[in-house]
Amino acid sequence: MRIDQFLKLSRVVKRRALAKEMCDKGMVRVNGKTVKAGKELSVGDVVEIDTLTRYFKFKVLEIPQGKNVSKKKAKELIQVIEDKKKDVREIIDLI
Repeated sequence: MRIDQFLKLSRVVKRRALAKEMCDKGMVRVNGKTVKAGKELSVGDVVEIDTLTRYFKFKVLEIPQGKNVSKKKAKELIQVIEDKKKDVREIIDLI
């Protein structure tokens, strides 16, 4: 399954278009490498999303078969490794 589609189905990102945009801007890495939206995911891959306000790292536990996933099932697709919110004041100081 494509990374952009997985991010939407697992409810990590609200819309697939947003997931694609994040990939295009280099915010998404799989196993330490920056990827494009078409990257095929496998079970066991480690995904990192690094935005201005958040760093989120998780492991893929399951790839869904269908195009619809229940909210409960979506939580079972990933294992959160790290979820860190960034302090906006620190970002402003850097600018």
